[in-house]
Amino acid sequence: MGTLDDLVPVLKKLRLSGVMKTIDLRKREALEDDLGIDEFLHRLLQDEVERRDAKQTEVRMRRANFEGTKRLEDFDFTFNPKIPKQRIIDLAACHFVERKDNVLLIGPTGVGKSHLAQAIGERACRSGSSVLYTSAQRLFTQLRGSRADGTYEKKLLRFTTPEVLVIDDLGLRPLEREEPLDLYEVIRARYEVGSMVITSNRAIEEWYGLFPDDLMASAAMDRLLHHAEVVVLEGQSYRNPTRKAS
Repeated sequence: MGTLDDLVPVLKKLRLSGVMKTIDLRKREALEDDLGIDEFLHRLLQDEVERRDAKQTEVRMRRANFEGTKRLEDFDFTFNPKIPKQRIIDLAACHFVERKDNVLLIGPTGVGKSHLAQAIGERACRSGSSVLYTSAQRLFTQLRGSRADGTYEKKLLRFTTPEVLVIDDLGLRPLEREEPLDLYEVIRARYEVGSMVITSNRAIEEWYGLFPDDLMASAAMDRLLHHAEVVVLEGQSYRNPTRKAS
């Protein structure tokens, strides 16, 4: 019968490092609690499953490129009571990702749109979905640069491949040159394929004006809104100096 020392190289070869880290604990537990072999193996292998899940979540979070840590638990719903808390919590369950729907967070500067968008993205990561966060400005800058160096199709895949694409601050400024076409291509490629979470301080009616003509505007907005939940956020800014004085 092989010893534990004999088992270590086998576990390494099988890449079962989670088992290696907890096997001594599980052996002691099995002896003290008189566990059967089936229960012992279940607990031991569950350790490996949990380690791999945690590792994959860590990778997804890193690839999502969030700006810091923005979690739903850290959002202060009491500051702006008009923000629909239950609706946001329901969105954070990420059923919209399964349906490949979009979420559009609309509201003035400072009400927490970016935080909520990233918090929803963070929940999607933890649920097992691939996520990418980007500001609208960064998206357009990268696609413009890719046109210049001939890598446009490859760069476009960066924004169309993830299961959830979070675009922050769309419409903060008028779109220029090829940017309306770039936005249209992202929307078109993701339609009924992947979800988007988009924040903007412009009302939905104003989004049509981001495109150079009615035909492109209609084609883009029809796709964007067909499977979309629009959430309007109201209230004062978290960055308003009067908040500190109150």
